[in-house]
Amino acid sequence: MPFREILNRLLTPGERVSWEACLARSGRDFPKAADIVREGEKPQALYVVLAGWAQKYKQLPDGRRQIVGLFLPGQICGLDLFTVARCDHSLAAVRQLSVAEIPRAEVCDLLQRCPSLARIFCWSELVETAVHREWMASVGQRNALERVAHLMCEMAVRQGGHRTNNRCDFLLTQGQIAEATGLTPVHVNRTIRELRRCCGMELRQRRLHIPRFDALASIACFDARYLHIGEAGTVADHARPLFDAWSSDGVPSPILHHT
Repeated sequence: MPFREILNRLLTPGERVSWEACLARSGRDFPKAADIVREGEKPQALYVVLAGWAQKYKQLPDGRRQIVGLFLPGQICGLDLFTVARCDHSLAAVRQLSVAEIPRAEVCDLLQRCPSLARIFCWSELVETAVHREWMASVGQRNALERVAHLMCEMAVRQGGHRTNNRCDFLLTQGQIAEATGLTPVHVNRTIRELRRCCGMELRQRRLHIPRFDALASIACFDARYLHIGEAGTVADHARPLFDAWSSDGVPSPILHHT
């Protein structure tokens, strides 16, 4: 995801120092599958993934789960801290996870001292929403082969693996792939074997290898434009007049307005 790109594009040097200092003193580790936030709890903090992957999920009363989002290093999660009284989803570690846990009061202080962060938070939320739309299209319209192939392509592009020897981290188990794609673990296993046969995709020791990325992308009907990679500068320039207008008019940031 382009969060780091837009962070570098928009933050002033002073704001970057404040942001990085906040991350450094707010670190917290979670073991595999541990919940960071549980559905129904009152939001208390903003989370920034430092290492590992986090998963956003919904769980039914009978224990069935649907993974509805994945957060990679550098990404933020928990912006509903400012908008809802109770969380409507859970957030958990995929495997060993390190996050910066920033309490509400400190986030508000950061937004006052680093006004560019409001733009970055909005940008992050807009890209996450675009990913959610694509996941809905996968579950609603793509077949099993297309769904799994699309997830593999997305995770590779989000990590730049399609440009670096077609290799990247892939921390999900087959059961978690099933929870992310709306399939059964048995169906996922068969699908992965078929993708290995038709385009050489290998998933081994938490690493994904896609020797023929174009072939996998063709199967998935994958178009990476929804990830908005490389667009941070353009979008930042488009957004700047709006946020500058809010600032000059004395109108508080829409994020701060919900505190």
